Amino acid sequence: MQPSLYKISKSLEPLKETPFKKERELQNIFEANLPQIMGLMLVKSEFVIKNKRVDTLAFDQESKAFVIIEYKRDRNSSVVDQGFTYLSLMLQNKADFILEFNEQNPNKTLSRNDVDWSQSRVVFVSSDFTDNQIEATNFKDIAIELYEVKRYGDHLLIIPIKKSKAAESIKPITQRNKEYKSVVDEIKVYTEENLLSNKSEEVIALYEKYRSAIINLTDDIEVKPKKWYIAFKKDRRNICDIEIQKVGLKIAINVKKGTLDDPKKITRDISGLGHLGNGDYELKVSDDKNLEYTMSLIKQAIIEG
Repeated sequence: MQPSLYKISKSLEPLKETPFKKERELQNIFEANLPQIMGLMLVKSEFVIKNKRVDTLAFDQESKAFVIIEYKRDRNSSVVDQGFTYLSLMLQNKADFILEFNEQNPNKTLSRNDVDWSQSRVVFVSSDFTDNQIEATNFKDIAIELYEVKRYGDHLLIIPIKKSKAAESIKPITQRNKEYKSVVDEIKVYTEENLLSNKSEEVIALYEKYRSAIINLTDDIEVKPKKWYIAFKKDRRNICDIEIQKVGLKIAINVKKGTLDDPKKITRDISGLGHLGNGDYELKVSDDKNLEYTMSLIKQAIIEG
């Protein structure tokens, strides 16, 4: 079902979709606004490597990984085949990607060890994906994402297409394809299920309580599992991160040092310490006694954003 947008006046007035005439038009919008749209840093437009052209090369500073973005108008092409081709190209030519980053950003030198290649991914952007294209990427551990974009006059509607909760693993399929298998063996897509595996029932139940409380703080909280923690985002910005531990949770709150109102003093300042999550404060929880109070702290991260 296609999304419908309406202008609210005395009666609802439908907004007509304004098609993108060329891929480049859509590409220009994304490249000019990558931090706002996807939380990414632009590295290079039209990056050419090994006789292949990458529409947009970006870098995810949180995951420390490269992201390839492709803009599609062809409804018949296979996003899976193309996606794996680009992922394989990246993994086989790591030095070229690092060199391009350093040439484009002389003040932010990147070394091979600064990149987490296991978090590499490909994003396809289109105004209309087919059901077959969506179904073909519906695997919980495939490093290929789809973003559907609609334009209505001066307004842009961006819809990240999510994997279904029943999505299966792609690994059994990739065993028959050497290129696919090499990519899947090196790249890891994390889920909440991964990060909760081998944890006690008590810790899982505690996480579910805090997770539910956080997503109910405001509309449009996005839950994004990362390699070491689970990020909770609002408008592409992490408001807090939860690291699942053996006997509880470690919660990082994304507010700057000196700005958190914490009269109970249950958090600690980690601004001068190396840590996994985002923000300058963290707390450890082993029960839900301070659940409501903790939510009042996380609310401050939403307001600060």
